Amino acid sequence: MQLPVDICVFLLSLVAPAVLYTMNNVIKQPVMVLTLGAAVLYIIPYVMSFLVLHLLALQHWENIDPLFYVLAVFSFTCLVGLTNALEQDGYISGYMGFYLKKGEPHLSAAYAVMMNYWEGVLHFLLFLIIIHRMFRGKSYRSLALFWAGSSIAHQIVFIPGVVIGKYGSNIHPAFWRNTPFLLLPIWGAILLFSRERELPIIPADKIAVAQERSLLYRPVDLILSLLLLGAMAFSVFRGVVALDCPLDTCFTYIYQYEPYLKDPVVFPRITMLVYLFYALPLLAAFIYGLRNPGCTWMLDWAIFFAGAIAQTQWCHIGGSLHSRTPFTYRVPTDKWSTVMILNGLYVAVPILLAIRCRLSPTFFMPTVPEGQTSPEKKDN
Repeated sequence: MQLPVDICVFLLSLVAPAVLYTMNNVIKQPVMVLTLGAAVLYIIPYVMSFLVLHLLALQHWENIDPLFYVLAVFSFTCLVGLTNALEQDGYISGYMGFYLKKGEPHLSAAYAVMMNYWEGVLHFLLFLIIIHRMFRGKSYRSLALFWAGSSIAHQIVFIPGVVIGKYGSNIHPAFWRNTPFLLLPIWGAILLFSRERELPIIPADKIAVAQERSLLYRPVDLILSLLLLGAMAFSVFRGVVALDCPLDTCFTYIYQYEPYLKDPVVFPRITMLVYLFYALPLLAAFIYGLRNPGCTWMLDWAIFFAGAIAQTQWCHIGGSLHSRTPFTYRVPTDKWSTVMILNGLYVAVPILLAIRCRLSPTFFMPTVPEGQTSPEKKDN
């Protein structure tokens, strides 16, 4: 009996907690933590993907997308992260104690716990859905781009945060296992962006009509543009706050609204710098794409960006509220609603933009050459 591929991946991933429990109660040397950690996180799921999945599910498949093997390995590590998050919050015990002590102590930080929840729940479900669609011949480009944006964003915050934050003086060899978690999503994003974009078939005259309307006559795009401008301003403001701007407004904000930006784990500060130097230019590019017709790149980049902001904001908001964050760095009770609204809007804008691009791509389709929709052209 041939099992569905997504079911096989799900069943294989369930092995992760058992392996972690064994490692936690057997390994006693930091070098062995790195060695067996690499085996658990890469070699074991990779070999299992090749042998077991090919035997059970892939024996009749040809030309398998190489992205499948990355997702299969990452689905295994998702449950490793979820196990850590559950143990840090006291729901289980005996799985991660020694690894946290001699492998990656930074995984006990509130930011890392929220990151593990994101991976263990949302990424894991994404992987199963993508694999299911992959082997049913259905499109999975948008879901994969969302994952790629999410994974790349959290690694460019997480890795520098560990190195320069309070855990920088306590880095063990096992930390370097995170390198593939940065490189493989980058490779996956390059692979996805290099493939031919899947464009819907829309009549040329409909495209021409949609692209002739200015921004003022497209209320949804106008509102999105204003929201993007607001997100740009918020990115700049929190970026300069993270850079220790001496202005009274910045001083008031960091002490009375988001003291989490001063947390010595440095993850929130780096997040703000990522927004300033990477999100800000993309927000400006999206405003350009909403104003000028034919920006087909918007269809992919809006989804990629939505994944990046959703992940980083989840970790940032969750970390600022989590019990593992010292009380002095959590959001003050009297400013809770204001901070949540601002952060909620910041994550909502890219998601709304991605939905707009996905549901109504006509304005972003390639510009129709002049005269192509004329009656003479139609008659021909």
